[in-house]
Amino acid sequence: MAKMKDFKQRMEFLVFSILLNAAGNALTISTNLGSAVWTGSSVNLANWIHISLGTTLFIYGIVITLVNQIIIGHFDRRRFFSNLLYTLPFSYLVSFMTIFWNWVGVPHCGLVARVILDTIGIMTIAAAVSIYQRSNILMHPNDDLSYILRFKFLKGSAILGQWTSYLPPIIITILSVWATGQLKAIGYGTIVALVAQGAMMSWSDKHVFPQLKHHVDL
Repeated sequence: MAKMKDFKQRMEFLVFSILLNAAGNALTISTNLGSAVWTGSSVNLANWIHISLGTTLFIYGIVITLVNQIIIGHFDRRRFFSNLLYTLPFSYLVSFMTIFWNWVGVPHCGLVARVILDTIGIMTIAAAVSIYQRSNILMHPNDDLSYILRFKFLKGSAILGQWTSYLPPIIITILSVWATGQLKAIGYGTIVALVAQGAMMSWSDKHVFPQLKHHVDL
C-alpha cells in the first residue's frame, strides 16, 4: 500500500514536471534572449536541417536515448522506453507553448521584462528537471544523460553532471552555426544555464517539494 501511494505521488510530480519543463523551455525561446543549452542547440539544428522544432526535439531525444543505453553498458528496457515516452509529448508541448507565449506577446516585451522572463524560464527548467529526476519514472533522455553521468561517474554532483552533459549540444550548436552562418536561441539565458543550472537543480533538490527523494536505479 505504501509503495502504491509513493508511486502515485511520483506520477503526479512527473506530470507536473513535464508541463513545467515545456513551459519553461518555451518561455526562453519566446524571449529570444537565449534558451537552455539543449533547447538552444535544438533550435539551431532545426534551422540547419529545415524541419520543425518539435520534430527536431523528438529526433534529438531518440539519438540521446540510444547514447544513454551505451553509457550504462547494458540494455535497460525501462529506461529506454521511459526516455522515448517522455520525449514525444515534451517535444511537441514545447513547440505548442512557444506559440502560446508568442501569442500573449512575450517577444514584444521590453528588454528588462524579457531578461526577467528568460531567467524565470531557466529557473523553471531547473526545478522541473530536479522534480522528474527525483521521481525517476519517465525522464527526458537529455536530462537522463546528466543523471547517469552524475550518479555513475561524478559522485552525485548535479553541477558536474549538468556541465558534462552539455558537451553534445555545444558541439551540435557549433556545427549548425558553421553550416548556416546563423546563431539562434543562444544568448543571455544560455550563459545563465551553463553557469548556474546545475546549481539551481541542486538547490531545487532540497527546496522544491523536498519530500520527493531521489529514486536512484543505476
